[in-house]
Amino acid sequence: MATDQETGGRAVQADVSKPDEARSLVEEVGDLDILVNNAGLTRDGVLARMTDDDWCSVLETNLSSVFYTCRAASRGMMKRRAGSIVNVSSIVGLRGNWGQTNYAASKAGIIGFTKSLARELGSRGVRANVVAPGYINTRLTDILPQEARDAMLANTPLGKLGDPEDIAGAVRFLCSDEASFITGEVLLVDGGLGM
Repeated sequence: MATDQETGGRAVQADVSKPDEARSLVEEVGDLDILVNNAGLTRDGVLARMTDDDWCSVLETNLSSVFYTCRAASRGMMKRRAGSIVNVSSIVGLRGNWGQTNYAASKAGIIGFTKSLARELGSRGVRANVVAPGYINTRLTDILPQEARDAMLANTPLGKLGDPEDIAGAVRFLCSDEASFITGEVLLVDGGLGM
């Protein structure tokens, strides 16, 4: 990939919703100073018609993957007594959303998981935080009907969708030394939607 070559890094591919692949990914990468979990999947539908597969695949991809990667990475971080973990949730994990019980449960689970993880790892110098995006300009929002986009904007005090760079900046901050006294927090990057 061009990006990893430009930054001097390398790309390693894995399905982090599978415990063995998540563990192998962390082993192949080696000692991590920073772990950012951003895997996500939606399979929307009302609860009464939601299939077991739609429930399980969203929970495995969005929540179990966070458990698998954090479990694998935290051992080395605790040993080195340093590290920063940022798990990406969603405003939907705090507010819920029609037709997204599976997605909301997975994203709310990330928040509770991360707060507990922050308590477990804090004495070892490892921080764990959450970034909860609101509505962001992505391929998912690009395909929404205009009336759905208008409704999102009407509920967002800043009156616009965020950009991926807004989320990247928040993640970068929480991973930086400037955030060295922040752990167990949920940083909303949502244009005011969640207040």
